[in-house]
Amino acid sequence: MELEFLYQQPVRIRFGAGTFSRIGETMKEFGITRCVAVCDPFLEARVSALSSETGKICGVFSGVEPNPQRSGVDVVVRLIRENRADGVIAVGGGSTMDTAKFAAAVAGEAGDAIEFFRGERPFPQTHIPVITVPTTAGTGSEVTQVSVINNGSEKKTINHPAFLPAAAIVDPELTCSVPPRTTMNTGLDAMAHALEGYWSRGHQPICDLMAIEAVRLTLENLEPAWRDGSDLVARTNMSLAALLGGLSFALPKTAGSHACSYPLSEDYHLPHGEAVALTLDSFVRINADQRLELLCRRIGLRDTEELASRILELKKLGGLRTRLSELGTVDLNKLAHDAAVHPLMQNNPVRMDEAALRRMFEALA
Repeated sequence: MELEFLYQQPVRIRFGAGTFSRIGETMKEFGITRCVAVCDPFLEARVSALSSETGKICGVFSGVEPNPQRSGVDVVVRLIRENRADGVIAVGGGSTMDTAKFAAAVAGEAGDAIEFFRGERPFPQTHIPVITVPTTAGTGSEVTQVSVINNGSEKKTINHPAFLPAAAIVDPELTCSVPPRTTMNTGLDAMAHALEGYWSRGHQPICDLMAIEAVRLTLENLEPAWRDGSDLVARTNMSLAALLGGLSFALPKTAGSHACSYPLSEDYHLPHGEAVALTLDSFVRINADQRLELLCRRIGLRDTEELASRILELKKLGGLRTRLSELGTVDLNKLAHDAAVHPLMQNNPVRMDEAALRRMFEALA
């Protein structure tokens, strides 16, 4: 059997409890002297304290929305330009990191972010460095070249090297205050990243190894982290699972569950992780093959059916919606069409056209 693949991961990763306190060292390593911080609203006080400690933060934006808007990118771009910042730090969840990555990529160019969002201008080859600090264990945005940004009701997933952070600081202690429901949402997002990276048409051996470990860690630690947010062992393992999940899909890309998540989020307002999880166990059954059976055996499961059942149990445990009827009136034809035409559906190992997707959604009704 011929084997050929390409693997690259240029993001410098610092992992461990308490590593956030050393962010000043990382700023120095990358020559950052004036920095704009992007953070979740509830983290503004902590970032302000960081500003006093480092003396390098010249502007803060804490208005990131759950589905990050291009208008938020505009604010960060303006802060970078007005303060002549030479770096950006993002402290928060995936929405915060995606906003910061997009802004840092375009701030040094003339023009507005909307031109890059619409594809009217190419993203530059170089950009000011971004340091990502995730406060949830799920998105993997801290190590990917992906930014998911909305312009009103239009949502785009843009994959470009301009979005690669310079460094990621993964401090599990920052996740201990995450509420149980968000813990479950983000944890299942991490699971989806790993599984979809594993079964993606673009899968490759190095990413496969990280995916297998991410699935194992999630199955063993998501429930304990959900039950007791202060359990630092479970939180550390979930932070590692999320990091490995991000690394495992960064090159192969996600597939069916993520393709379905976009219309579920846009039309029925499901949080991203919950939208991805809604179909994840269905896709485990649809995509079941010898490779997926091997993953299950490697992590101590009997088979793919047990994996699908475990995912469904976690959704129910976390109070996530598992049936389309819980979303109100659902247009199955539109949902199936929108999922079928999403580019990520092309990465699914089993071909899923509108008819196949409608059958899947009908079984979830």
